[in-house]
Amino acid sequence: MPTPLRTTVIGSYPFPGWLELASAQLERFGSGEVAEMQHDAVVAAVHDQLAAGLDEITDGEQTRFDFNLSFYGYLRGIDLESRPRRRFGPAGHDQRGRHAITGELAAPDGLGAVEEYERLVHVVDALRPEPRPRLKASIPGPYTMSGRLVPNDRYKDRWAVTEALLPLIRDEIARLVDAGCAHITVDEPSMSCYAHREDPARFVEIFNRTIAPAVGRTRLSTHLCFGNFKGRPVGKRTYAPLLPAFLELDVDEVHLEMANREFAELEVTARFAERFDVAVGVVDVKSYYIEPVEEVADRVRRCMAHVPAEKLLLAPDCGLSQTARWAARLKLANLVAGAKQVRQELR
Repeated sequence: MPTPLRTTVIGSYPFPGWLELASAQLERFGSGEVAEMQHDAVVAAVHDQLAAGLDEITDGEQTRFDFNLSFYGYLRGIDLESRPRRRFGPAGHDQRGRHAITGELAAPDGLGAVEEYERLVHVVDALRPEPRPRLKASIPGPYTMSGRLVPNDRYKDRWAVTEALLPLIRDEIARLVDAGCAHITVDEPSMSCYAHREDPARFVEIFNRTIAPAVGRTRLSTHLCFGNFKGRPVGKRTYAPLLPAFLELDVDEVHLEMANREFAELEVTARFAERFDVAVGVVDVKSYYIEPVEEVADRVRRCMAHVPAEKLLLAPDCGLSQTARWAARLKLANLVAGAKQVRQELR
């Protein structure tokens, strides 16, 4: 019987201030110093997650500058846009770069997720070998990753770009499994953002082909949210268009954004729980309101009206990279404390 009300995170975690400063002037550092910074940043993220008492942790995606944009640096066949089309004013997704495709898309050296996972294992073994929390790696799915690449004559539209990226991501997932990764989250927020205007069954078919080599070999999950660029969502924020098609995903667990949406559509968690474990966002990463422990516990109880405790996981809505570190620490600590309070009530 799995532990009821397990606590987890999506993937990303805020950078320490010194890493933000150093990242803006990497040309001043040697390769050894950069490697040391990457290691130390993961140490900081792992420390905060262990201090909070989470059942499952990640490396905080500390060696990426975004949950998916960094992967473009591993691709051949693109021309990275040096600066986005808009740099100033209110935060928006048009402040993220869009990259021209100049040749065949390829990633001959992989996408870097395996190296991230191996670094995480090394750090956790040094900080807390026993009892070891579950370790999770995350990687963007091909439809989400296609969103910042501009179609051309070779790849006519976003679907064609997605198909070109699919085998690259599928191979990286297979390498993660071979490296011993016990849980892989494939982030596909673009699917949940745009399911209201696209064929959700097509999304499912693409997703299942992407993860095919890992099915039955490791725990698989997907994160379905509505975007979080500097606290700003994108797309129509409803899960209704995903159903029933998304019940055919070949995963063990789905992550759903609920806290920022004031738990609208909470009843859909019951539909997902028919097929999967469900990780519900019970703290809002887009707000600096720090949810008190008792309020988190109340939210957990509300979720249990729809999802059995043994199938319910508690998480932040989205990755924490867009939230200040001081707030992330407090939110995670209260998340864990609220889950523990309700877990004790079940005894």
